[in-house]
Order: sequence, then C-alpha cells, then structure tokens
Amino acid sequence: MKHAPGFLALVNDVKTRVRECTVDDVKAMLDRGESFQLIDVREESEWAKGHLPRARHLGKGIIERDIENAVPDHAARIVLYCGGGFRSALAADALQKMGYSDVLSMDGGWSGWNAKQYPVE
Repeated sequence: MKHAPGFLALVNDVKTRVRECTVDDVKAMLDRGESFQLIDVREESEWAKGHLPRARHLGKGIIERDIENAVPDHAARIVLYCGGGFRSALAADALQKMGYSDVLSMDGGWSGWNAKQYPVE
C-alpha cells in the first residue's frame, strides 16, 4: 500500500517518541512465556482473517476509549501491532500520552510476522 506523504510524516514524527520492537522480539517474548499485553490495533475485518497467538483486539479507532478497562495497570507492558507498524506506532503514542509507561510498537506488524511464517490464530 502506498501511503500519503502527510500520513508518513505523522508516523515518522511519532516514531521519534515511541519504542519499537521487532517481530522476532515478540516471538521470543511469547516463547519465553513473558507477561505482557499483546494488542492488535487493526480493523475488525483484518483481525477476523487471523492474528497473533495470545493477542486481543482493540482497534485503533477505539483503543483510547477502551484501553483503561482492558488494561487498567498503566505500568503493564503493552505490545501493539497492526499491518506493518504505522498504526501501532500512532496508537502507542496515544497510550503514552494517557500515562502508559511500557508501550512498544511491533515494527513490521502482521506482514512481518507472516513473512517469518510464525504461528497465527
């Protein structure tokens, strides 16, 4: 997908403020059984076609509204992912502004996960 220049500028700005991890990092965290919240911020239609093991769905359109009920602990580690790592970075920035202190955006997203042929649900 070709992204609009304004969107890319916004994402690049946000990426200066958020922490990112790789799909390999997330796979290793899952394999080690680490405790963290894995949240898919893609659209409902994308989620329905498949998602990462242990993931929960909170789409980017509603995550700010629903995150505090879903993850009340503002110190909990949260890993967000989307299709490629752009929407999750935007969502991570919003969660940080809401006071969440350990938020990561998975760079590469669903596309990167599938390229590695990692397990999906």
